[in-house]
Amino acid sequence: MEPSTSSSSPAVLDLLLILLAFFPFSSSYLLPPSIIGSTIEHQNHTAISSFRVVNRRNLIQCPDANPHLRINVSSKHSPLSHDEFVNVTVSGVFHPSEGDWVAMISPSDSNVRSCLLNKIQYAQTGDLSELPLLCHYPVKAQYVSNDPNYLQCNKQERKKVNNTASEVATYSGTVSFHVINIRTDIEFVFFAGGFETPCILTRSGPMKFSNPNQPLHGHVSSTDSAATSHGTMIFTFVNHRASFLVSQMRLTWVSGSKEPQEVRYGDGRTLTSTVTTFSRDDMCTSFLPSPAKDFGWHDPGFIHSAVMTGLRPSTAYSYRYGSDSVGWSDKIQFRTPPAGGSEELKFLAFGDMGKAPLDPSAEHYIQPGSLSVIKAMTEEVESGNVDSIFHIGDISYATGFLVEWDFFLHLISPLASQVSYMTAIGNHERDYVNSGSVYGTPDSGGECGVAYETYFPMPTSAKDKPWYSIEQGPVHFTVISTEHDWTENSEQYKWMEQDMSSVDRSKTPWLVFAGFETYDFERPLQIKCRHRPMYSSTNGMFSTDDKFTKAVEPLLVQYKVDMVLCGHVHNYERTCSVYGSNCLAMPSKDRNGIDTYDHSNFSAPLHAIIGMAGFSLDNFSQPRGWSMVRISEFGYLRGHATMEDINLEFVNSNTRQVQDRFRITKRQK
Repeated sequence: MEPSTSSSSPAVLDLLLILLAFFPFSSSYLLPPSIIGSTIEHQNHTAISSFRVVNRRNLIQCPDANPHLRINVSSKHSPLSHDEFVNVTVSGVFHPSEGDWVAMISPSDSNVRSCLLNKIQYAQTGDLSELPLLCHYPVKAQYVSNDPNYLQCNKQERKKVNNTASEVATYSGTVSFHVINIRTDIEFVFFAGGFETPCILTRSGPMKFSNPNQPLHGHVSSTDSAATSHGTMIFTFVNHRASFLVSQMRLTWVSGSKEPQEVRYGDGRTLTSTVTTFSRDDMCTSFLPSPAKDFGWHDPGFIHSAVMTGLRPSTAYSYRYGSDSVGWSDKIQFRTPPAGGSEELKFLAFGDMGKAPLDPSAEHYIQPGSLSVIKAMTEEVESGNVDSIFHIGDISYATGFLVEWDFFLHLISPLASQVSYMTAIGNHERDYVNSGSVYGTPDSGGECGVAYETYFPMPTSAKDKPWYSIEQGPVHFTVISTEHDWTENSEQYKWMEQDMSSVDRSKTPWLVFAGFETYDFERPLQIKCRHRPMYSSTNGMFSTDDKFTKAVEPLLVQYKVDMVLCGHVHNYERTCSVYGSNCLAMPSKDRNGIDTYDHSNFSAPLHAIIGMAGFSLDNFSQPRGWSMVRISEFGYLRGHATMEDINLEFVNSNTRQVQDRFRITKRQK
């Protein structure tokens, strides 16, 4: 498909979605035949599980009315705190079954009965042969058999039968749910019949959060960008004996209150937040309503943002955010990244992370490696050895189930609240049929980039133009969107040319922006960040796009881009210095046996695919001639750039072991 024009009409694409319901791409998922034969599998690595299509199962009538059934929720806090585990106990059960399960729903008045008139609306995530189960999708769910005592009938209680002397044995089980403040009331519903033939047994009463307006999930990002005029400023004293840099950092957080709040930081400075949000009306849809528009919708609350000014680079500050009326966050310490042109930068980079539950729940979409990656990176951040983080596409994988953004933001808080957390848009944030995205897949579930750009305001020139560049230390990062028009003469293409051609090379000896005039390099190191790769040894639908490669790759050679970082494919792979699928140069081994790319005489960039941060890993097919290293393990890329070289390591997040090392150098002239 040409990015600038649609090769299929909306009607044809909608028809294709319906046809896909009856002809799934793969039968490899462990699902009963009734689901496999009638489920639309989202294109491009969007797996389907029994729970993901639970709202497409027929809701049957429970065969037995049991007067003893109860569901009780015990919490250490009443009302609920912003982050805790609650125990949900079902009791009075006559015959414990493997198919008994508990769902957490929100808001508490969600309709968990059948929506008999809405069959067609669920075509994008379910099957067309059954009526829908839930009008509102559960936040998460667990089988009661997660309590090993349940099926073994170890927890027994005798109950009177109809107020007579006769007694009957009943049984109970308890499961633990991790709950965070999602602002709306929650409720727990007890089902029988599993995810495939469910029926409602009983439900708890609604549970409120103690402070739905509480400010939460603060995360910081840099504002310096070639897409805007904002960012690092240089001030020089009149006496010329000293100069210093002053930078800005943006803080973004979530609250249930639309009233402006404050951030207090540094030596007592205070700023008032700007407030925004989004609604159902902002979501994309077709004549088949999208998850974001319909059953996956959850109110996002209000997103607050403030730009902290007057900051020194590479300096630690403390801050807290909120107000006297809604409460304040804890005091948090963060460190500003080094200024562009300074001598070094330590950063982490990865793509395709998403999130996973902290309890044994099933959720709409789980990325199993995300927890180990977040834990390992948190240890690095807390050690003080990280200046900045780059998450290049496929951020939360909410894909139209909006409450999952809250869970993602909660998980990354230990990272994103302490160092600059920069992001790039991916297909699971932006793509949707007839929405202006390059690829007409339903991968965003109807979000169309709206949620992403609201939660992560990057230093871009305008909404839905999510490309920017950032200067930190000796590195210039050019961040583009593979989901927006990148064809020659497009707005983004022209911006790429302008950005890569305008580097001040007297300032930045490495063009991933840093410069130091002492080193008269021909050019600096440049790293280009994008979501979809140009090269991958993994076969799969939309893994790479030859049209994208043909359009953009010549620019990378023309402007001597040193390294390309990509996600989208869920593994780690490193190439030679490649152009046109040919190795134009090979790395050599240094004295420590580390692959070293000498870019003193530049030939072509190397590519590193780093989409191994959470999503289920992809296997490799036959390796290509340009492929140097292939690893299918969860982890992240660790980088250390100086004026002389840049050292990079792939870190296995489960073992903390470095599984690949390489360097890029340029000789001093």
